[in-house]
This record gives sequence, structure tokens and C-alpha cells, in this order.
Amino acid sequence: MLKTKVRSTFVLLLAALSLAGCGYSQGHRALTGGAIGAGGGAIIGAVTGIGAGTGALIGGGAGAVTGAATTHNQVNLGN
Repeated sequence: MLKTKVRSTFVLLLAALSLAGCGYSQGHRALTGGAIGAGGGAIIGAVTGIGAGTGALIGGGAGAVTGAATTHNQVNLGN
């Protein structure tokens, strides 16, 4: 059951990080990516036992970097 939760959470986090590219300015993309990553990281941290706070820090950092490193032209979600 724990593996299923971890796997599901990982898939949700991956989907959230792919949407972290929403926005046109680099700052906005980093901010939204960090927020989405922090939420996903908190869930994963709580499920895996490392703690929600630690997971949020890791996920937030990864999401912010992903959002800042991509441009709106690299992620096309359509109109």
C-alpha cells in the first residue's frame, strides 16, 4: 500500500512540475513552480517519512529551478 501511495504521489508531482512552466515571466514561472513543487514535496515527504517540511523544501527548490529554467516556448499546453 505504501508503494502505491508513493508511486501515485510521484506521478502527481511529476504532473505538477510539468505545469510549473505556466506563465510568461521567469520570476512568475519560478514562483508558481516553487509553490507547486512545495505542495507535492510536502505530500511525498509525509508519505515517505522524511517529513512534510523537508519534502516541501526539496520540492519547492526543484519546482522553482524547473520553472525558472524553462521558457513559455518550451512548454506548450495549447490555448
